[in-house]
Amino acid sequence: MPTYTYVNADLDILASNATAYTCPAATTAVVIGCQVANVDGTNSANVSVFWTDDSAADKVTYLCKTVAVPANESFAPVAGKLVLAAGDTLQAVASAAGDLELTASVLEIS
Repeated sequence: MPTYTYVNADLDILASNATAYTCPAATTAVVIGCQVANVDGTNSANVSVFWTDDSAADKVTYLCKTVAVPANESFAPVAGKLVLAAGDTLQAVASAAGDLELTASVLEIS
């Protein structure tokens, strides 16, 4: 019988690619929600969110690319659910470090 575990992943998004979540070995993960919040009180910042496919030499697939998130606003880059296999990652990069935070809710099935 499978085991179901709920996990929250968070990331202070940097100006270089950074990993918010990596699907563990022998596990399938369902990203059931993902939110990017602009915590800067003054400036808009751009975000790109993508996942990498471990089974395809870490091929990058963008969920959003260079989307402006206004100051004190949020954006949901995953409109539905996203299924990740073992070794796949959820990553993000921002136009400015320290302005954006990512939160993802993940259901792990192992």
